[in-house]
Amino acid sequence: MFGYRVPAPDEAMLISGGRRGQGGAPFRVVTGHGKFVLPIFRKTRFLTLAMCEAEVAEKCVTKQGIVLTVRAVIAFKVGNDTESIVNAGQRFLSDQDQMSVLTGRIFAGHLRAIIGSMTVEEIITERQKLAIEVLDTSKTEMAKIGLIVDSLQIQSIDDGDTGYIAAMSAPHKAAIQRQAQIAQAQAAQAAAEAEQAAARKQAEYARQTAVVQAEYSAEVDRVQAQSAQAGPLAEAHAQQEVLAARTELAQRAADLRQQQLVAEIVKPAEAEAERIRVLALAEAERMRIQAEAAASHGRVALDRMLIDQLPQIVKEAASGLSGANVNVLNGADGLGEIAAGLVGQGLTILDSVRRNLGSPEGDAEKSGGTGTGTGGGTGGGKIEIR
Repeated sequence: MFGYRVPAPDEAMLISGGRRGQGGAPFRVVTGHGKFVLPIFRKTRFLTLAMCEAEVAEKCVTKQGIVLTVRAVIAFKVGNDTESIVNAGQRFLSDQDQMSVLTGRIFAGHLRAIIGSMTVEEIITERQKLAIEVLDTSKTEMAKIGLIVDSLQIQSIDDGDTGYIAAMSAPHKAAIQRQAQIAQAQAAQAAAEAEQAAARKQAEYARQTAVVQAEYSAEVDRVQAQSAQAGPLAEAHAQQEVLAARTELAQRAADLRQQQLVAEIVKPAEAEAERIRVLALAEAERMRIQAEAAASHGRVALDRMLIDQLPQIVKEAASGLSGANVNVLNGADGLGEIAAGLVGQGLTILDSVRRNLGSPEGDAEKSGGTGTGTGGGTGGGKIEIR
């Protein structure tokens, strides 16, 4: 709209002509909104409220008489209140760049005054204290010209060619270098230990890998050997089982044949030998009775009766022996032993009978008779064995 003016957000609009502003100021201050301004009769100017910067590079003498070159940066602006805008507008509205120049000069003076009361060590170690003191001493003066300071930063402190700061920092540098060397040595040692540990781990891993590979190879060789031997072992096992079966079959056949031999040869032979023994005993008994009858006529009738009964006794004994069950444990040798035993037993019985028959003959000899016999006595009588 014609004659309507609006300031920027970081500006203050100053309207002169017409009635005065606050505090008798020659202009009215408008911020944050627009205002209708009559052309020709009113004049409008704008004052920046943005942040400004001033740099300071000043040579200052310390309490010890050492010259230091101090560089600092000041961040400032026009205050937001109407009084500060009026003060700044009256001083800098025609040339707003002078705000930085004047601010730098103000801070340079305060900086020289404060550094002159401090030592180099205090300035180096307490920069924040120096900045705070400079800000505090310049705050009132800056407010008079409508400016406020947001921050003061000490950028550098240089002693030129005097070397005081370098000498002051030498012990610290040496300590730092020593610590750096120690740290470097420790780092190198740690790196060496790490490399050694890594080498050990790698060697251990290689050893374990070799062991596992060897065990795997051994297992593969063992399985292959077992597989290669499986066929021959199975065949040998089968042959062994066949041989065992054949041996068992042969043993059973031998046992059966032995039983057959016992049934067919041994038992009949034993029965026959027993029959012969019984017959021999009977015959011997008959001869004994005959001899006794010849020697003692008083027993003739009894002996005759026994003699008559002997064939029947022998027959019964023979028939009983034929059904006997005799076991031979040692085969043909046992059979020969049984036969020999039976024959010997028969001869013994026969000899016993002859001796018994010889006793009556002795009696007959005592009574004056004579006979001939085989056995235990001698005489004149003669006995015939049939």
